[in-house]
Amino acid sequence: MPTPIATSIPVTHTGILGLGVYRPRRVVPNAEIVEAIDSSDEWIKTRSGIAARHWADDDETIVSMSTAAARDALTAAGITAEQVDAVLLATSSQMVLGPSAGAVVATELGMHDTAAYDISAGCAGFCYALADAANLVRSGQARHVLVIGVERLSDLLDRADRGTAFIFADGAGAVVVGAAEQEGIGPVAWGSDGSRTSAIKQDKDFQQYFAEVAAAEAGGGTTVRPYIRMNGTEVFRWAVTFLEQACREALRLAGVTAADLDAFVPHQANIRITDALVRTLDLPDDVAVARDIVDTGNTSAASIPMAMEQLLRSGAAEPGQTALLLGFGAGLAYAGQVVHLPPIA
Repeated sequence: MPTPIATSIPVTHTGILGLGVYRPRRVVPNAEIVEAIDSSDEWIKTRSGIAARHWADDDETIVSMSTAAARDALTAAGITAEQVDAVLLATSSQMVLGPSAGAVVATELGMHDTAAYDISAGCAGFCYALADAANLVRSGQARHVLVIGVERLSDLLDRADRGTAFIFADGAGAVVVGAAEQEGIGPVAWGSDGSRTSAIKQDKDFQQYFAEVAAAEAGGGTTVRPYIRMNGTEVFRWAVTFLEQACREALRLAGVTAADLDAFVPHQANIRITDALVRTLDLPDDVAVARDIVDTGNTSAASIPMAMEQLLRSGAAEPGQTALLLGFGAGLAYAGQVVHLPPIA
């Protein structure tokens, strides 16, 4: 007979216990960027819905923005950092390969010997991390898990690129996941399609960039640093044709219908994608729909918690109500789940 292995006591239900966000101080209206991309405020609003975005200053780092958002999430959840057993940080714009930003944030929050790691799943990263966190709590592996979505995408922007310069932005959102009296985080519907990596990607890897630098130093060429590039048309077509089934699968797994929803919080990629999904899903008129992209831009892994906070802060939705979350983007990857909306600080 094999030796029995001890296990932690599993938890039946999980929920999002608190939410916090950080929005960088600097607000950048369309007027500040249109000249560099030979565009106009009207063109940007028509194409994306964006009127302004936040770009971080030098002191607003991945770590500092995450820490600020996390502190507010802990306050909203009514717990201390000592009660957190794991930190999951989703980002695509950490400019170093190590250490993980999650580990540094945990230390900044005063945690000691706490599990922490980063997740790279593009704009779906927050929903991926939320699913992992819920499973850690359900299994009894953790009492509370801090989930963070954070980006400084302004570091990766070619400010003259008409396809990306007006879209991407910075910010952070964090939630605390823990045990709940009733299920507050539904099963995740997720997937990816690596055949579409060219739709959103860094335009050159660092091996290529370093080779260009070496050649330039030897007098044999020029060098241009890597930037993020996007084929907006390809992403839009994929989103409006494929994501309906992802949404419906998340609803099915949670045992609810569109009519049961109080709110819809899709990744803030493009307001036309949001509007198309609302029509396709035939959402009732009284469902609150997140359109934080108008004033915040596309913050990738940070966009869903930031959009949740905007809905709650504005009063368009309330804590405890039922919402469908849907993250999608680079990979191409997607993830969605039905949740009960959390309190905010």
